Amino acid sequence: MSLPPGFLDELRSRTSLAQVVGRKVVWDARKSNQAKGDLWAPCPFHQEKTASFHVDDRKGFYYCFGCHEKGDAIRFVQETENVGFMEAIEILTQEAGMQMPARDPKAREKADRRSQLAEVMEQAVQFFRLQLQTGAAGNARRYLTEARGLSPSALERWEIGFAPDGWQGLWDHLTGKGVAPDLILGCGLAKPSDKGRQPYDTFRNRIMFPIRDARGRAIAFGGRAMDPNDNAKYLNSPETELFDKGRSLYNHGPAREAAGKGQPLLVAEGYMDVIALSEAGFGATVAGLGTAITEDQLRLMWRIHPEPVIALDGDTAGLRAAMRLIDVALPLLEAGQSLRFCILPDGQDPDDLLKAKGPEAMRELLEGAQPMVSLLWRRETEGKVLDSPERRAALDKALRAVIRKIKDPGIRNHYAEEMRQLRSRLFGFGHGPGQGDAQEQRGGFGTQGGQRKGSWQDRRRGIKPAASPVQSTRASMFVGADEAATAALREAVILVTLIHTPILLSEFTHVLEEMEFHGEGHAAIAGALLTCDPDATQEDIEAAIGERLGLAPLERLLSSSHVSLAPSVRKPGDVTIARLCLSEQIAKLSDLRGSRSEIEEAMAGFAEAPEEWIDHRLSLSAQARQVSSLSNDGDRAEFDIAENGARLDRDERSGLDALLDSIGFPTRGKSDGQTE
Repeated sequence: MSLPPGFLDELRSRTSLAQVVGRKVVWDARKSNQAKGDLWAPCPFHQEKTASFHVDDRKGFYYCFGCHEKGDAIRFVQETENVGFMEAIEILTQEAGMQMPARDPKAREKADRRSQLAEVMEQAVQFFRLQLQTGAAGNARRYLTEARGLSPSALERWEIGFAPDGWQGLWDHLTGKGVAPDLILGCGLAKPSDKGRQPYDTFRNRIMFPIRDARGRAIAFGGRAMDPNDNAKYLNSPETELFDKGRSLYNHGPAREAAGKGQPLLVAEGYMDVIALSEAGFGATVAGLGTAITEDQLRLMWRIHPEPVIALDGDTAGLRAAMRLIDVALPLLEAGQSLRFCILPDGQDPDDLLKAKGPEAMRELLEGAQPMVSLLWRRETEGKVLDSPERRAALDKALRAVIRKIKDPGIRNHYAEEMRQLRSRLFGFGHGPGQGDAQEQRGGFGTQGGQRKGSWQDRRRGIKPAASPVQSTRASMFVGADEAATAALREAVILVTLIHTPILLSEFTHVLEEMEFHGEGHAAIAGALLTCDPDATQEDIEAAIGERLGLAPLERLLSSSHVSLAPSVRKPGDVTIARLCLSEQIAKLSDLRGSRSEIEEAMAGFAEAPEEWIDHRLSLSAQARQVSSLSNDGDRAEFDIAENGARLDRDERSGLDALLDSIGFPTRGKSDGQTE
C-alpha cells in the first residue's frame, strides 16, 4: 500500500518518540533531561546495565552507542513489536488519533509532484531575494534596514525578498525557465485570471518572508504590503499540497534546534516579531501564520518545548488572542504540558520593546510570565461587579464550565483547587499573608498555630478573629472535642447526601466552597465533589472520589452509624427529603460554629468587660448551643434554668460553672444540691 504525500511527515510530527520508547524502557533519571527531550536508558535491543540508549524527542530519532541501533518511532515499533512497516504505521496512527489513508495507487506520482513543487518554491525564493537588490525595492530596503534595524547579514539569514509591483513578474520568470504553469499554480504563486488572460502573480509590491517546514523545505510565503492603502497588510500563500496553514509554524526548524539547546520557546504574533526576537538572542521563537493558533500548532509547539511562552502585544487584540488560545489549550493539557503568557506593555510589540529597552527588559518580562490559570481567572473576573449572590453564582457556573473542558482529571482537580483559593481571596474568605496553605485547601478558616482565624460567618457579621482561649478554658465543653465531633458528623451527613443525590450538587456548591471542615478527609472529598460534572451519577461520583483519594476516605465516611440513620440516606432518591436534610444540617452547623464565635469573642474581652456583659454573652452562647443540638426525635436531657431564663442541660451548667470559676467569678450554678 502506498501512503499519500505528507502523511508520514504529519504522523511523525504528531508522535512523541519519548512516549513510544518509554513503554519499553526505564529512563535514567541522572542522565536524562525530559524538559529538553534528551533521554537515556539501557538499550532495549541488547542486554546491558548502563544507559547507552539515547532518544532525542525533539528530532524524533534514537541511537544506541552500544549496539548502534538507530531509527525513528516507526522503526522502533517495527523492531520491538516484530511487525512490518505498514503495521507499525497503523499502530502509531491509532495512537496519534489519525485515520489510516485509503489505498492510493497514484501515491508515488503525487510524491514526485510534491518534490517538483518544492523545487519551484526554491526558485521563487531565489527570485524574490534577487529582486530585493534592484532599484524598484528601494523603499522595501529602507523599511527593513532603517525602520526595522535589520543588517544585511540578517536579511541573508532570513532569506527576505521582494515581489515587484507587476502583474506577471514571477510568472514570466518561472515560465521562462521552463517551469510548467500547473506547478506555478499548484505552489500558490499565481492565480488564474477570470478574464481569460494569463494567470497573475499572487504577491505584488510586498516584502517576502519564506515559510519553511520543520525539515527546512520552502512551502509558502508571507508578504508584507509596501502600499499603505493595500487592503491586506500581510498576505500568506493559499493552502496547497505543500502548505497547510493550521499545521505550520514560522521558524519551526531553527526554533526546535535552539530549544534543544536549552532556550525557552517563545510564540510571537508575526514574522517581524520572530526575526527581532531571534536576532536579539531568543532563537527559539515561532509564530502562527496570520490566524488564531490551532490545536495542531499547539501540538507542534509542545513537541518543541513542554511549556511555550506566549508573547503577545499588550493591546486589546493581543489580549483577545490570548484569551481565545486558553479555550483551545484547556482540553489538550497534560501533566507537565501547559502554556505561560507574557503580556507586553500596552501599545508595544516585541520589536518595540527590544529597541526601547534591549534584550534584558524582554528577558525580565519572560521570567515573570503568568501561568495559564492566572490569565483564565483574569478573563473570568476582570471588569465584573460581583456584589450579589446571583452574580457570584454566575461566576461559579462559568468557572465550572471552563474547568470541565480539561480532560485530564488530575489537572482538572488542580485547576479547581486553584480557582477555589482565588475565589476565597476575592470574596474575603481567604487568609492574610503568612498563613499556611492547609486551611485554604480546606476552603475554610479553622485554627492554626493555636489562634483562630475567623469563619466566613464571622467576617460577614464584622466579627474580628478572637484570641486563643486560655489554658483553663480549653478543657471546657465550649472548646472541647465534643463540638468538633458534632461538626464532623454533620459534615459527613452533608457530604453523603450530596454523593447520593448528585442533582443537588449545583444548588449547594457555594456551601461546599465556603465550609470549614473538621472531619478527617472531609475537605478532600468536598474538593472532589466540586470537580464533578453536574450530570454525574452517584456511581460516577464515587468512582471519581476513589480515583482521586483512594477507597479509605469514602469508606470511612459511609461507615458512620449516624450517617446511615440520616433520612436522606435511608430514603435514597427522594430529592425533597435530601434538600430538607441538607438545609437542616447546614443550619445547625452554622449555629454551632456561630456559638463558638460568640464564646471566643467573650473570652477575648472578659478582662476588660464588666461581669454583666460576660454573663450576657455566655447566656447567648448557651442558647445557640441549645438550638444547634436539638435532635429530630425530641429526646432531650434534663435542663436547669440560668439566671436570665435560658435552659442549660446539666452537663452544660457544670461546664459553665467551671468556666466562670476559672476566670475569677463567683459560681452561679448548683452547689451541694442547693441553688445560690
